Amino acid sequence: QVQLVESGGGLVQAGGSLRLSCAASGSIFSINAMGWYRQAPGKQRELVAVRTSGGSTRYADSVKGRFTISRDNAKNTVLLQMSSLKTEDTAVYYCAADVPPWGWKSWGQGTQVTVSS
Repeated sequence: QVQLVESGGGLVQAGGSLRLSCAASGSIFSINAMGWYRQAPGKQRELVAVRTSGGSTRYADSVKGRFTISRDNAKNTVLLQMSSLKTEDTAVYYCAADVPPWGWKSWGQGTQVTVSS
């Protein structure tokens, strides 16, 4: 099993930056990919960014050029650097891990990001 703990959320003004961190523990050697999802009030959870164990990345169109996903191998941590934040980025952000053969079943508790105008 893989346990995930997010941190780094908070309140920021539009145009500002935040960095989210996701610390993984447990069977981390089995992780195929890690990613960040978000869910705004009244909306479905959506993919924000994914990074595979091989280093490939994928982003939602809405965050391309503004968000960067990276990994700190020494700390078993995945980071999401968010810049030029918009009010529509307000959501609870979740870290998730793809662990074969179960897929995306490992989730963190979520961290709130609020962007004010």
